[in-house]
Amino acid sequence: MLLAETAWFQSVLSHWPIWVVTITLIVAAVIDGIQLKVPNWITFPMVFSGWIYSSFAFGWEGLGWSLFGTLVGLALLLPAYSIGGMGAGDDKLLAGVGDWVQWEQTTYGFCVSVIVGAVLAVLMVVFRGTLKKHITQFWMIGTEILTIRNPETLAAMAAERKPSMTLLPYGIPIALGTIGYFAWAGMLL
Repeated sequence: MLLAETAWFQSVLSHWPIWVVTITLIVAAVIDGIQLKVPNWITFPMVFSGWIYSSFAFGWEGLGWSLFGTLVGLALLLPAYSIGGMGAGDDKLLAGVGDWVQWEQTTYGFCVSVIVGAVLAVLMVVFRGTLKKHITQFWMIGTEILTIRNPETLAAMAAERKPSMTLLPYGIPIALGTIGYFAWAGMLL
């Protein structure tokens, strides 16, 4: 039994950067679930430490890839953030993922997170009995996005609508989707 535990421990040690991201995502998801906010004291250290790690581990090239991963992480959620559909903490959290695990894994984790987020959103409104209301709001928001196309106006409309909506703390889907992708891709062990 000790040999198996040692092999597992060695595997975790060899994948420690993924575990840093995983633990950070879990903490961020719990806080987001409680406070509906991913705080800067999680996101900024995650981003900065990813740059430092990549620089020391892989030199200037590593820093370049880390910065690119940060930009990809920001860009993936920026459209939703710019129209008021997501908080800045969620965007910075995905940027932190990007600078630790690079852009490809961030993109895959994001894709899984979108699916997880959609499933969680549907489950939330179904269990609360507000499916019809949210389907109507979904179509209204979609129509607004297609017709107005001004992010500032859309953000103002989203802020007005926010008190009447069921909010999904998106740090949870980011954590579940990204960690799920890590597990599926064999990156955790």
